[in-house]
Parts: sequence; structure tokens; C-alpha cells
Amino acid sequence: MIPTLPLLRLLAAWTLLGLAASVWARLMPVWRICGWVLLGFLLLDLLLTLWPKQLSGAREAPSSLALGEWREIRVRLRNPSRFPLHVELFDHHPSDFDSRGLPSEHHLPAQGFLEQPYQVRPTARGQRAFGPIQVRLRTSLGLWARLLSLPAPLPVRVFPDFAAVARYALLATDQRLSMLGILKRPRRGEGLDFHQLREFRQGDTLRQVDWKASARSRKLISREYQDERDQQVVFLLDCGRRMKPLDELDGTELGHFDQALNALFLLSYVALKQGDAVGVTTFAEDHPRTVAPHKSLATLERLFQELFDVQPTTHAPDYLAAAERFLKQFRKRSLVVFITNLRDEEDATLLPALKLLRGRHLVMLANLREGVVDGLLAQPVHDVEAALDHAAAHDYMARRRALFQHIHHQGVGVLDVSPAKLPTALVNRYLELKAGGVI
Repeated sequence: MIPTLPLLRLLAAWTLLGLAASVWARLMPVWRICGWVLLGFLLLDLLLTLWPKQLSGAREAPSSLALGEWREIRVRLRNPSRFPLHVELFDHHPSDFDSRGLPSEHHLPAQGFLEQPYQVRPTARGQRAFGPIQVRLRTSLGLWARLLSLPAPLPVRVFPDFAAVARYALLATDQRLSMLGILKRPRRGEGLDFHQLREFRQGDTLRQVDWKASARSRKLISREYQDERDQQVVFLLDCGRRMKPLDELDGTELGHFDQALNALFLLSYVALKQGDAVGVTTFAEDHPRTVAPHKSLATLERLFQELFDVQPTTHAPDYLAAAERFLKQFRKRSLVVFITNLRDEEDATLLPALKLLRGRHLVMLANLREGVVDGLLAQPVHDVEAALDHAAAHDYMARRRALFQHIHHQGVGVLDVSPAKLPTALVNRYLELKAGGVI
């Protein structure tokens, strides 16, 4: 039970009256009467506050939420007692959720109910849970308040923002891909995929003739084949400690790892629409996860379900061990999209890993470029400290360029972009490779 502000004011007034009665004795009877009246109201209000023990609460919320998106939650309270209540409503949403619309005050009628909507915005992915509904009760006299905790557990899952995929969905349509140069150019008589039936042409082989179709049409009909262009795209995702940073210069609230996941999902969607199989494996975490490559769009749902709660760890990435594990899991030639955050001191495991992968697969290295370095280079130099920062940034970038040149000489393509630009950069590079017939 909590005394309310009106009660504290009444007690303060009664105390002042007692001080006055200690000076003027004729006020003593008035002070005693006021005290008994106040005590009576306190006991009556206390009983009224303790009476509604059957107050119940429930919550409506979607079972899955999108990272960074506002969604509506509804809280319902039901008052089965014969007394109206004044309630202040709170809700124990997950601590890493932003909220708006609560707390709120309401009049809960006798034997009635109320419904209060409010909104939440998740700021981190993974499995989360709502706690109890917190209610502060006050009766019509308003002298006491009572805190009630109404059990209403509700687990929810926070997924990456699907809007990142939806915004670029047009990239996967035939018209958009044609504008980018992704055209199907079937070569007659080659490949294994059946394309269409057509009239026999000079140069066609007898094995191309469809004799049943020829008999029906009373002229020679050939089967036309096209090259098997559907390939396999597999992501090698770094979950190590260097994927943790949040780059405020990008103008986004998403960290490096969340941007990498957005890029992974976007490219997966585009590749699946192109008929390629998509898979993923992680490294630098306690229990690496693997999704085997599949071609159907249902693969995207499997990727979401498997990766929605993966978080960057405190482990240092061992690229060579990741590459060796990758080769044991994926034997078919694939486009390996290696997503990480590089440092020049990682040559010891990085270069051997890329060489190992390059022996069997086509490798594309996507590096998350930290905006803080670009910020240091863009700052004007006015003092010695700024000059030292500027020189250190130039030295860092020079060593990084040397590392990228070494990687490029191994036949590995490198993307060095800011995290916010990684999704579009990966898709554009994939489409370039597709248009050039590399994959």
C-alpha cells in the first residue's frame, strides 16, 4: 500500500493544526475530531482499496516483431468488483524495447473493462518476453494506492527488419534485371536444362529431335536446351567481436552485424528469385549454425528462423578454421560471400583461408568499412592532436589497401563499403557477376 499525495497533504494539514493546538488550547478538541474523522476515512479507503482482488489483465501482441519498427500492443483490464476504480497502467515490456503511450490513467467502471493500446519498438533481435502488467489502483477517495502485478507472460521473437528486403524487391523482377543486363542467353544444343520446343534447324543433332512431337506435327521438332545457369550462393558470416560496433556516422541505429544480416537476406532473396540455391554458415561463435543450400523461396524463411537471434560474440575470428570447416560442408562449387570486418593484422589466418577457398569456389570478400576512419580523414587539421589522428588514419588506410591488393592478387573480389551500403553493394556485385556469366 502506498499513501497518495492527497493523503500526505491531509496529514500535513492535520499536523499543522496540532502545532496550532499546542499554542491555543481551545483548538485541541477540533484537532482531535479532525484526527478521528481522518482516521475513519483512511480505514474506509483502505478497505475499498484492498477489496478488488479479482482484477485481471491480458495482453495482445504479435508473436514476431521487426527490429526498429513500431508495433501496437493492447492491454486489457477487467474489474469484476462492485466498485469503480481509478487505475494507472504500466506494462513490463522487454528492457531493450522503446515504448510510447504508457503509463496512462483510466477510470475502470464497476464490473467493467478497459482496453489500452500502446506501441513498442525493439532495438535488439532475438527471443524476448513481456513480463507482468503493472497496475496502480486508487479508489474514489484517492487516499491510498495499491500496486498489483497481473501475470501475463508473452514470449515474442524479434526478427531483422523485413522492409530492407521489400525495398529492393524490384531488383529481382525480370524487367529490373533486364535493365541491369541480366538476360537469359540460351545456347542451342548445349547445356542440360530443357528450354523449349521449336522447328528443326540446320546444325541440330539427331539427339535433339523430339520424335513424338515431330509425329504429331508431321515435321521435325527439336528440343532446345540452355546452359545450366542456376548456381549455389553460400554465405560465410563472421560472428566475432569485430562485428559488434555501431557506426553512428552511417545515420542508422543498426550495428555492423545487423547491417550484415540485412545484406545477407537481401542478396538471398535476389539469388533465390534468380533460381540459385542459397545457404549460410557462421563462424566465431560457440555453436556455428548452418543452413544447407536450397532453391525455393521457402529458404528465405528458414534463414530468418535460423539467424534471427544470432548475435556477435567476444571471440576472435579464425578464418582458416572457418574455411576448413566450410570445405567439409560444401563440396559443390559455389559463390562464397565472405562477410567480415577486417584488420590488417589478420593476414596470418585470412590469406591462407582465402587461398584454400579459392581452390574450389568463387570467393567474394565483403568487408564492413568503419565510418570513424573516414570521419578522421574528413576532419580539418587545426592542432597537433588532430594531425596525429589524421596521420594514423592515413597509415591505417594504406595498410588496408595493401592487404586488399594482396587479396585481389589471389583472385578474390573485395567489397570495402560502409555497413549501411553493404546490402545494395552486395546485390549489385552479384548482378554484375550474373550478367557476365561468371555465375
